[in-house]
Amino acid sequence: MLKFLSRRMSSSYSLGIFSNASELQIQQMNEKIVLVDKNDKVLGSVSKRDSHELQIDGNSQLHRAFSVFLFNSKNELLLQQRSASKVTFPNYLTNTCCSHPRFNQEELVEYNHLGVKLAAQRRLLYELGIAEEQVPIEAMHHLTRIHYFAKYNHHWAEHELDHVILIKSDVDLSNINSDEVQHTQYVNQNQLRIMMDDKKFKATPWFRYIYEGFLFNWWSKLDDLSTCQDDLIHRAGNQTI
Repeated sequence: MLKFLSRRMSSSYSLGIFSNASELQIQQMNEKIVLVDKNDKVLGSVSKRDSHELQIDGNSQLHRAFSVFLFNSKNELLLQQRSASKVTFPNYLTNTCCSHPRFNQEELVEYNHLGVKLAAQRRLLYELGIAEEQVPIEAMHHLTRIHYFAKYNHHWAEHELDHVILIKSDVDLSNINSDEVQHTQYVNQNQLRIMMDDKKFKATPWFRYIYEGFLFNWWSKLDDLSTCQDDLIHRAGNQTI
């Protein structure tokens, strides 16, 4: 119990800024995602690579993202450990799924945050093998948005306007993508507190911020999340690791 792996995956890309990244991870850096301003207004498209590279001023380009928190019928939260081949925050403990809407007509739909929800469906299938029918759009609760910056190393950073989506569903995890996810585990509230207090577990900065400020309130209201939903953008500022 509470055992996350600490091994590192080998990679043929052992030099330069992609020193530990797999070929698939490097290919994904060419995807076009959604460039936004601080109020989440769409400004245009940007490659995943360009949006995550640190600029001369020490900042990086703000882009739209999402974070999924999936609970099962026992009210346990599904966590993942990011694979060792990720470009940013490899091997880190985090929430169920974190990624970006693509810059396309479908995932840019603003009404009822449909575009973000469709992107979440896509990535849950890609990363964890969760079929769309197990996480239908109507089961997705859009709770809030968080604007944060987190530097990973001298070259990469996350600067995201993060849409938080909560889902309660029992799902099949028999087809996990090992290039994305190293390990998964369901935890109750007490188990998560133990893990987050244990210094050997490195948590992604966005997950720790949500854990410290929001998560347990949401967790206590899984049967009625209406009081947890808002139209705010919470300004988290610079989150250190």
